[in-house]
Amino acid sequence: MSGVIVIDGVALPERLVAQEAQNHPAATPEEARTAAAHALAIKALLLDRAHQLGLTPRAEQDEDGREETPEEALVRAVLDLEIEVERPGEAECQRVYDSAPERFRTPPLTQASHILFAPKGDDEAAWQSARDAASAAIAELAWHPHRFADLAETLSDCPSKGVGGSLGQLSPGDLAAEVEAGLDLLQDGETASEPVRSRFGWHVLRLDRRIEGRRLPFEHVLPRIALHLESRAWTAAAARYVSGLAAEARECGVALSVTEDGGVAPGALSLGDLLNDQAAVTARLEVWLDEADPALAVQARQTAATTGVSLAEFVQGEISDFIRGADDQGWTRLISAAQGSDDPALACVRAILKSKLKAPGRSYAIVRRH
Repeated sequence: MSGVIVIDGVALPERLVAQEAQNHPAATPEEARTAAAHALAIKALLLDRAHQLGLTPRAEQDEDGREETPEEALVRAVLDLEIEVERPGEAECQRVYDSAPERFRTPPLTQASHILFAPKGDDEAAWQSARDAASAAIAELAWHPHRFADLAETLSDCPSKGVGGSLGQLSPGDLAAEVEAGLDLLQDGETASEPVRSRFGWHVLRLDRRIEGRRLPFEHVLPRIALHLESRAWTAAAARYVSGLAAEARECGVALSVTEDGGVAPGALSLGDLLNDQAAVTARLEVWLDEADPALAVQARQTAATTGVSLAEFVQGEISDFIRGADDQGWTRLISAAQGSDDPALACVRAILKSKLKAPGRSYAIVRRH
């Protein structure tokens, strides 16, 4: 059986965490492992909640026709049932609209033309020859600007030569970055005085017309703003909901266990188990400790006597202290201690005591030799 780690009150086989980590790219393997463990724990908590609610999976398809798995359908059903958010009002949407006017503008449009001179080889000489040809075309256009379409038709190495070099109406990102930067320097009707290089070759550029973006009316973008706010509110509510499930699970110590095949089972070690069974555990503890760990038994008795309580009271107090303050790492260590033990409860108590009691230091005799 593989090792087990505890995250958010869910015990997870390390083998499954390692597999899931491949789906969580991160800067370090440890970050990927942590993200994977949290994802598996959240999934287990939601599937357990679906079981509590008596839900059955009803798979849906996305826009691309891909169908949900039964587990995905259950997770969606839980969130749909348990999470409700109010649709934002018009006043709230208006505040968003007024606070970020640049977000609600049409993109600027550009109408441009070019003549492309592609190099006839990969060496520098071919690129230089293409640049010389582009420079010659620019010099010709300086005297005869009306000949741009004619020169494009006869000289350009781009399919746009068939329409006089016209690139049509362009939005940001439609052209190579170098070409867009060159057009940004031009005024309407102006031809660049120098050719611009891109991975395709040298371009002779002309800006035909620039159409600045305009602000969209509030009524036009109201549905989009409302959907954005509602989606953001739903995401925050879902995060709070999952956080609440995790908090409840952590209060139980280990509320759920994920099996080796990915199924969800009751926790192997819960807070209720330890609390309800403390009397039974401590009744067997002394004999068991004497046999399993005599040194720890002696130390526990001495510590209990020092504090003026019985061994049973001392152990019960240590169990309660552990439960109140244990984090995921503490529960992971406890699960590891319980694995493979004939009496998991006693094995856990032993682990708690060992974590609380320091091993006695070794004494040395110093002999002065004459």
